[in-house]
Amino acid sequence: MRVRKHSGKGPQPAVVVDGEVLRQIRQHARSCSKTEVCGVLIGSEDKNSLTIEACISGANAAQAGTHVTFTQDTWAHIYQTKDAKYPDHRIVGWYHSHPGFGVFLSDHDTFIHKNFFSSPLQVAWVYDPHSDEEGCFGWVGQRLERLSEIAVVDHKGGEGAGETGKPEPMGSFDENEEEYLAVKKPERDEEAPRWLRITFSVLSYTTVLMIGFLVAFYLFPRILIWPVDAMGRPLTDRPIDARSLRREPPPPESVPGKDSGVIEAPKSGSDKEKNVPRQK
Repeated sequence: MRVRKHSGKGPQPAVVVDGEVLRQIRQHARSCSKTEVCGVLIGSEDKNSLTIEACISGANAAQAGTHVTFTQDTWAHIYQTKDAKYPDHRIVGWYHSHPGFGVFLSDHDTFIHKNFFSSPLQVAWVYDPHSDEEGCFGWVGQRLERLSEIAVVDHKGGEGAGETGKPEPMGSFDENEEEYLAVKKPERDEEAPRWLRITFSVLSYTTVLMIGFLVAFYLFPRILIWPVDAMGRPLTDRPIDARSLRREPPPPESVPGKDSGVIEAPKSGSDKEKNVPRQK
């Protein structure tokens, strides 16, 4: 990896970090968005190059809003985990979070780095979970400065096509079908005309409304009329359906009588004369 000279103070260390390590640092920092968290970086050194391959979270650290401290219990947990999982690696630096106040090294952070991570290639990784900003600080000569070149690698990538050993998904297309699906576009000429689609929709809605009206007309209660005379006596032996009034002719004209209740009106003038007494 190219190493850049920095103001004549000495070269910056070439730092390579695994992308999985960054994901774990971010996840740890986001789990405590109001207080700082810390941990150590595990990896290897080669001349002026530093490779960060893993990290160990700082359990039982003394956390506060603006600083964090490695306690005796924290170091005991770190060394126990390192000996069990990374016996052939070394501690190449540390990380901590700055929740909401940017990426830099405070006086307290500088004190920790100078007293516990004073090796020329050991670095400090700072991450702000609120702004998602991060940076790496290391020794440039005799000063701690933010490094300008960091390489991130993804060891989960690099898988060749057709070399996974996984079964193929169900269903496939041949070359001609794939070209057809990639090029074929729907043509508006194949669609029905707009006026025809609108007419069909209107007829469909009208048909549904008419069917609903007929069903309601025959299923809902009907109106029955029972005609009576002036004395309140029924004129028919059964009620009349209101719907039949539009089809049946009205009943013959009648007037109330004394005996039968109905007396037909005289049909002609000759009948009237029969009831008139002659004059002598």
